[in-house]
Amino acid sequence: MGINNAIVVGGGVGGLAVATALARQGVAVTLLEQSPALTEVGAGLQVSPNGLAVLRALGLEGRLRARGAVEARAVVMRAHNAADRDVARLDLTRLPDGQTYLFAHRADLVGTLAQAAREANVTIELGSEVTTIEPGPLPKLRLRDGAIRRAEVIIAADGIHSRARPVLNGRTEPHFSGQVAWRATVPNSVQHPAEVRVTMGPRRHLVSYPIRGGELVNLVAVEERDTWAPEGWAEADDPKNLRKAFAGFKGTAAQLIAEVRHTSLWGLHLHPVATHWQREGIALLGDAAHPTLPFLAQGANMALEDAWVLAAHLATMDRDEALPAYEKLRRPRVSRVIAAAEANAWRYHLRTGPFRFAAHTGLRMASRLAPGRMLGAFDWLYAVDVTKHPPRL
Repeated sequence: MGINNAIVVGGGVGGLAVATALARQGVAVTLLEQSPALTEVGAGLQVSPNGLAVLRALGLEGRLRARGAVEARAVVMRAHNAADRDVARLDLTRLPDGQTYLFAHRADLVGTLAQAAREANVTIELGSEVTTIEPGPLPKLRLRDGAIRRAEVIIAADGIHSRARPVLNGRTEPHFSGQVAWRATVPNSVQHPAEVRVTMGPRRHLVSYPIRGGELVNLVAVEERDTWAPEGWAEADDPKNLRKAFAGFKGTAAQLIAEVRHTSLWGLHLHPVATHWQREGIALLGDAAHPTLPFLAQGANMALEDAWVLAAHLATMDRDEALPAYEKLRRPRVSRVIAAAEANAWRYHLRTGPFRFAAHTGLRMASRLAPGRMLGAFDWLYAVDVTKHPPRL
């Protein structure tokens, strides 16, 4: 039962997590990363209770906290023109015991996972660009330098431009969502508390939360537009464009935007969940299988869940049973998460008028009169702990 060796393609959150989980079960794991270093774009991410359950099971929660992860206290929604007046507040201190929500710098999470992978004797090869992947009884891949590698299982955790996804599914073209996002980190000059703030305006919203022990604030500013923008985080943009798009925002949101000195512009595209996640020893993980819009903050968390479930199946089942079982278990959950993330966008971008007033009034009343019920609406997401369901590592 179980496998003896594996290759993981991609050194991001999901790839490092699955490599670590497999190596701790005695699997010989090689991780191939095309970049010359395991570094990440300077941006934050939210580790919700379901994702943190995986880090906790791997014994890494304390390490992430030591790198400056901030424990979240609330999710707050605000109107863009109300100078810091709350529309609604979701009190995360009401989460059941053991459910914790963290804000972290993406580089800190990657660094934590990379250290754990090396300690588990994962062989990490940097500057190794994969050009082709082929399923088979002993699947193989080819590197840019012509070298060929084989393993019992090849796990493609290589993101939205995955080499393996079109092999299993054919090529599909993403659809521009009509939204773009600027990402930036700025000094915490406004004493931003340990909460995620969603400042909502017509056809745009700003998400902010503290990272690095509260020294920095992570910003994601989303605008609806008709013009297409490239997909990816590395497209630099002039901060003046961000400030122009959010000129009507007031209060601390305006102060934070004024602090931006460097930003990237990210075109948000819609991708279908892959029809096929696995075949003949090849498996897709994370964004390679199911890219999601950022409006539920679940990209990294779904990758962590995928990593645990896939590693658990491969450690306890024959390969050709494990991979279909992994896909069958994960598909319904990630499909629901993706649908929920897509639905959130319109709620943040309501136009000025009676409908917006009524919606904001409803949120305000619900958060004040039934805060427990409002938080409980997320149980389907946050209360799932994949480490407590069989098969278990």
